Amino acid sequence: MYKVGITGGIGSGKTTVCKVFEVLGIPVFYADTEAKNIMIGDAVLIDGIKSAFGNESYFADGKLNNKHIAGIVFNNETELAKLNALVHPAVFRAFDAWEAVVNPNVPYTLKEAALLFESGSYKMCDTTILVTAPTELRLNRVIERDNVTAEQVKARMDKQFSDVEKEKLADHFVINDEQHGIIAQVLALHQQFLSMSNG
Repeated sequence: MYKVGITGGIGSGKTTVCKVFEVLGIPVFYADTEAKNIMIGDAVLIDGIKSAFGNESYFADGKLNNKHIAGIVFNNETELAKLNALVHPAVFRAFDAWEAVVNPNVPYTLKEAALLFESGSYKMCDTTILVTAPTELRLNRVIERDNVTAEQVKARMDKQFSDVEKEKLADHFVINDEQHGIIAQVLALHQQFLSMSNG
């Protein structure tokens, strides 16, 4: 099946773009949501996280101790890389399992991931979309959405590739700057993907 990867920096509005594709009947795999699910549901991954970051990585009820893990990885590149090396392969496995049960009659699927390029998972896609928006707009969206400070948002932005780096790897673009209509952009891409998936 034809696979389309979609990504964008924090606050770019990639989830909004995905919702438009879903209205068109295209199944979307939300990698970041799935990562949260498998961190509490995948026994192999849970064991790996406990080995790497201690048993206190999980509460007695099985929930993830986000504060504990964030405290270890947030300002430590080595520890973050260790966590990603555990989580990313588990998400890849989950995506393969999801793809296997998707309706075979859909023309293509979408994989939404914040770290599509950083994790290397874009290499498993046939083509990719980058959702972009001006930094100031992205900052304001996340501050409002997550009730956080500009400094906290900037720290999260610094953990991702810049748009300039992502643009070198992306095949298609959706501009989500509140000036360009996203529905028209998605419809145009949808037509392209239909012809590519039939080709």
